[in-house]
Amino acid sequence: MNAIEIQSLRKDYGHGRIGVEDITLEVPSGTIVGFIGPNGAGKTTTIRVLLGLLAPTSGSARLFGHDVRTDGPRARAGIGYVPGETNLYPSMKVGDLLAYLAKFHPGDHRARRRELVELFELDLDATTTDLSVGNKKKVAIVAALEPAPRLVILDEPTSGLDPIVRARLFDRLRDEVARGTTVFFSSHALGEVEATCERVAIVNRGRVVAYDDVAALRRRAMRRVHATFAEGGTGGDALTGLASRRLDGVESLERHGTSITFLYRGPIPPLLDALAAASPTDVRIEEASLEDVFLADFAPERTGAHHHVA
Repeated sequence: MNAIEIQSLRKDYGHGRIGVEDITLEVPSGTIVGFIGPNGAGKTTTIRVLLGLLAPTSGSARLFGHDVRTDGPRARAGIGYVPGETNLYPSMKVGDLLAYLAKFHPGDHRARRRELVELFELDLDATTTDLSVGNKKKVAIVAALEPAPRLVILDEPTSGLDPIVRARLFDRLRDEVARGTTVFFSSHALGEVEATCERVAIVNRGRVVAYDDVAALRRRAMRRVHATFAEGGTGGDALTGLASRRLDGVESLERHGTSITFLYRGPIPPLLDALAAASPTDVRIEEASLEDVFLADFAPERTGAHHHVA
């Protein structure tokens, strides 16, 4: 069964403001999927529709087979959610707030709460009003994970977290997936998405423009080329000229001293011919990273301005 099924989803706010144009997406149960895209691409709008916080203009969204509009309570049963902006009840102790929120879920999960509080180093006696942005986010994460949800949806979960806590969060999410939980999260931290997710959906201008496993996205006929030349030689100039004028498929070319780096999408033989003609002292050809793919294909400056909102 799919944990998430979105079909032809559209959200129109009116007055020319479109949150989601046409999103179709399936997330299998027991997987961890990243949801990435530029600001205003439709990530947060999609998540809010899934949670019943927004009603779609058209299309449908289902969680574990239940329509989020017509069968909302069953669709959202057993769902954990971490919002992008964390607003907590004011002037409550952290321990009291977590105990209060736990009452909304069946079962006794106090042991999990203690484990998560220790993992994320929360001070249960601290007052919510006095918490930093990062500590508020940690409270939201603990509250979302405590009841052992079957699906966890996180909107920019690492915002405000230091690197150590981010690493602990993603380790914990992988552990949750190993026991059968589904994880769906949006993020701007593409390196973390690449290291954590099995599959990635890239959304742009309100549509899913790519959805595949991370390795397949990196293999989108794109390679990163590094070439180094002898000091005082002319090879670097020659290759720069070939790459920019005659070699189709060159992008993001940069020169640093005696080295050049560029992204290349195209057949290998012309690339090798160009490299051989320039006589470099060292050449490395690598698969592009997920960030390379995203910036080359889906950065806002390449796709143009648009009238979408988050």
